[in-house]
Amino acid sequence: MKVNYKIEDFVGIGDQPMIIDGEPFGISGREVTDIHDPATGNKIGTSPIALKTDVERAVDAARRTFDQGIWRYKSAVERQNMLLKVADTLEANAVELARLEALNSGMLLPMAENAIANSVQVVRYYAGLATKLYGQTAEISGGLGQFHAYSVKEPIGVAALIIPWNVPVYLTMVKLAPALAAGCSCIVKPAEETPLTTLMVVRLLHKAGIPPGVVNVVTGGAATGAALVESEKVDKVAFTGSGEVGKRIVEMAAGNLKKLTLELGGKSPVILFEDCDIDAATEAIAGGIFTHAGQICVAGSRLYVQRSIYQQAIDKLSRRADSLKIGHCFASDTQIGPLISERQRSRVESLVRAGAESGGEICAGGAIVEGRGYFYKPTVIANPPKESPVVKKEIFGPVLVVHPFDDMEEAVIEANNSMYGLAASIWSNDINKTHYLAKRIDAGMVWINCHGVADISLSWWLQTVRLGKGAGPRGDRCIPPEQDGVCQAGQCIV
Repeated sequence: MKVNYKIEDFVGIGDQPMIIDGEPFGISGREVTDIHDPATGNKIGTSPIALKTDVERAVDAARRTFDQGIWRYKSAVERQNMLLKVADTLEANAVELARLEALNSGMLLPMAENAIANSVQVVRYYAGLATKLYGQTAEISGGLGQFHAYSVKEPIGVAALIIPWNVPVYLTMVKLAPALAAGCSCIVKPAEETPLTTLMVVRLLHKAGIPPGVVNVVTGGAATGAALVESEKVDKVAFTGSGEVGKRIVEMAAGNLKKLTLELGGKSPVILFEDCDIDAATEAIAGGIFTHAGQICVAGSRLYVQRSIYQQAIDKLSRRADSLKIGHCFASDTQIGPLISERQRSRVESLVRAGAESGGEICAGGAIVEGRGYFYKPTVIANPPKESPVVKKEIFGPVLVVHPFDDMEEAVIEANNSMYGLAASIWSNDINKTHYLAKRIDAGMVWINCHGVADISLSWWLQTVRLGKGAGPRGDRCIPPEQDGVCQAGQCIV
């Protein structure tokens, strides 16, 4: 089957169809979601809201291509070479992808350019792994004799990949590339706010030669995602998003015991000791919370500062927050962009207001930016009540809460006083102390004297996630379930 569209057809923003079995699909006869530029609030296009029958059609296309071996039975070298061609095609279209990513998500253009470059590297990395999926051999014996046994790794089947809105291309490719390398067929559901670049990426995949039906895209909201999770023909769900939705996915998947990979929310603690380089630390901490307006799952949103430098750190961070230039993603002098939507901005505003009303001191920001777009000022809140929502909930906005501590034991207790366990960072010039402390922080990734550093070669996407108290020891649940309840070792990056 030949895919009957050209990539050039996509560049003009307007009504954007789903992609099912290699065909544009669902552009008429369905309700649509309006897509906005979050920096202006302007409508820039629409995407259809998939019907349940649309989801079933996409799943059937993926199921057929998998069962017939259209992709899975290609040799590992063929899959590797095709993915390398995909990477080259993405790289050749990086300028257009970055512009579209910035326009649709509100991230600054340099960040979007970096995200596309990283996405290309992700594809090349997993292309190499396609030829390195090794099994094991063993000599076993029993009452009936001695035997030679071996295991092989096979693709799990049809994978549903549910993508969040904050970094769409990268988070699409970090799920899609390994699935394709393994031989799976996929259905991708982008966030309803940001479908544009995911749709463009899949068109580019087809341009590079990925067979129709191996990768499909359905658009819509929660109902679309639920239909994928509940489908008996889907073997695996990979989801990045909130813990609340993650819980519902676990419940929905229980009916057919499909495998899950869940990368959920974060409320990452940052611990600042008096023996740190405070100027370098506060500059990096500001970047760790204010980059992309705080809409990063590992954003360092809870800062614990040793009391002797507490006020000094607040003053430096507040001045930095107030100095950041707010503006459109394409403006060369912009340092912080908008939140994704009016709804998200209202949520951030509500949490900050409640934190201030309960006793927190707003030292910087704490207000909506009037005018067009969904901007919120970078905010520093000092010493709000430790059980208040602004401290306990993932805000996903440019909001930093700051508390003092007196000794290391207190810092550990406060850092671990959270339902989340995604990431953390420690700032000190005492390397013995930092490594000792890193082992005691309940987080999948711990940075030392840096924040937000990652590499695809690390086990980043199989970290401990928290699904709420009672889900396991101290609320931990390891995903995927074949880990037998033991999470992979956390990372410590210096």
